[in-house]
Formats: sequence, C-alpha cells, structure tokens
Amino acid sequence: MKILFYGDSITDVARNRELADHPAALGMGYPFIIAAALAGRHPLEHEVINRGISGNKVVDLYARVKIDVWNHNPDMVSILVGINDVFHELKRSDGVALDRYEKVYRMLVEDTQKTLPNAKIVLMEPFVLKTAFTEPEFKRFSEIKKYAKAVKQIAKDCKCIFVPLQKDLDEAAERYGVDYCSKDGIHPAMGGAYIIADRWLKTVFKESL
Repeated sequence: MKILFYGDSITDVARNRELADHPAALGMGYPFIIAAALAGRHPLEHEVINRGISGNKVVDLYARVKIDVWNHNPDMVSILVGINDVFHELKRSDGVALDRYEKVYRMLVEDTQKTLPNAKIVLMEPFVLKTAFTEPEFKRFSEIKKYAKAVKQIAKDCKCIFVPLQKDLDEAAERYGVDYCSKDGIHPAMGGAYIIADRWLKTVFKESL
C-alpha cells in the first residue's frame, strides 16, 4: 500500500526534498514514526511518502494536489491542514476564512476521490494547544475548533476516515505538561508527534505504537 501524507509544517518537519529513497525524506515528525511502525510490523507492505510543506494553507494544498498527490497514484491519502489558515490571519492578515476553508477542503477531497476512486482518504483533526506563544491570542487561535468541526463533517459527508487529535493532545498536556506535546502550541514536540502517530495508527490500522 502506498500511503501519502499531505499537509503543512506539522507534516513536513524538515523532510529532505533531495533524498527520495532515504528515511530523511519523511522528515522527523509523525509520518516518520508511522512509517517506522508499519515497516517493523508489516515488512515491505507499505510505501510512505511525505508531501507536507511548511506554511501551507488549504488553498495551497488544493493548488498543488495534482503534482504532489494525484501523480503519485497513492492507495491512501492522509491530510492535515488548518492551523495556518487561522494563524496567518493573526500574523499577516493572510488566512483563510472558515467558509472558504470548508469549501476548498471539500473540493480537495471530492476532486481527489474522482481522480483516485480507489484511494482511501484520511482527514486529520487540526489542533492548537495553549502555550506562552499562543496564550495572548488564544481566543482567536481557538477558532481552529470550528475548522476541525468542518473537517469532521467533510469526512462524514465524503465517507473518509476521521482522525481526532485535540483530545489526546489536551490530555497529554495536562498529564505531562504542554511542552511534552508542543513548545509553541502549534508544532508538535517529540511527544506530540508520537501521540499523533499513535492515534493515526489506532484509527486507520487498529494498531497502537
């Protein structure tokens, strides 16, 4: 099975664009952890591709979907996007409003289903955590919950797999401290990446790390 992870910096995590057949091509985040777990349990059964790009919003994913997703003809596409659609509005008035986010995200999913009718699609819940970085604007950062609700509805309408993340990360942050999950509330630390990978595997493959 060819699995392609698609998203922003949370998926990208410094992946090496030059070494296609090297583990570094998967970056240092949850896609690498998932790939390693699958390789250990199901040797030679899965090919994992990372096409996350730091800073991307849903409109960016839609713009590059042909070259970075469809042309690879994957058996499974996993998408995580949303925090930049909120954060970039706060940072430089360049975000994506909720109604447009939902419209473009739905187009991304439906067009991918038409182009790759046999591919399974996994939609991951966008999230945010309260840290020293996000707290001053946390009320506005918390709008991500509305975006997450939209993703869940798209998953239901389009019969995709939905991977919830916010609850697991909140519980881990409460138990171990937020820095265990994320230093800035947006990008996962190693503990956060592990939690994301574990929830993905539990939801998609019914396996735990």
